Amino acid sequence: MMVSITFDVEHDCPPYLRTTRGMEKGLPKLLDLMTEKNVKATFFFTAEMAKRFPELAKRVVDDGHELGSHGYNHERLDKLTMAEGERAIVKSLEVLRRFGDVVSFRAPNLQLPNYYYDILERNGILVDSSRATYKGYTEGVRFFGGVLEVPASTTSSVLRLPWGVQRFIHARLKEPRVYFAHPWEFVPMQREKIRWDCRFNTGDKAIELLGKLIDYYKARGAEFLTMQEYRDRYQKLKR
Repeated sequence: MMVSITFDVEHDCPPYLRTTRGMEKGLPKLLDLMTEKNVKATFFFTAEMAKRFPELAKRVVDDGHELGSHGYNHERLDKLTMAEGERAIVKSLEVLRRFGDVVSFRAPNLQLPNYYYDILERNGILVDSSRATYKGYTEGVRFFGGVLEVPASTTSSVLRLPWGVQRFIHARLKEPRVYFAHPWEFVPMQREKIRWDCRFNTGDKAIELLGKLIDYYKARGAEFLTMQEYRDRYQKLKR
């Protein structure tokens, strides 16, 4: 059983907010939890957050996690021209690769037009996680040219549902089981003027529930993989 825990590291709840409470308070809590549980995760950073919080990008790498790209400043690639989108990706990689190797990508809002696979490949991206099975993607893990697509399994708010409801969902997921969340979900957002599904069970409750998810899979002997580790695994199978 293969499981991936991933995080989209961005400013708070785009496009509703421009604050960075998730970076200041949420991300350190997540890194502490990953250390406590001895699990390696993939952190898809926007370059803007890495520039504003370089100590956190450095800690991700120093703690043994994978650093990936989530664009330059969370721009929707499907709203840009192909040239504009490539410039944003290249700029993000120039910033993020100052902290370490970056070979993984996730498009903001999980919106990645197909022609971007060629752009990713020629800029050294080996694995993408911009598709989502809960959004109707049905092709599973597969190569698009030289880029391995590893789709996300559920929307992030699933990880904040009551545990009894979550267990029902987790038990029915098929591999790959790829979860994602955002640092802002791990600070209290109940008073913010954002969608209800972005507010409920945020803060310490979200940390507690994520810990339960990790324990759930550890009890079942799951193997936790980063995106780059998926690439290494499937590259061997391809041969």
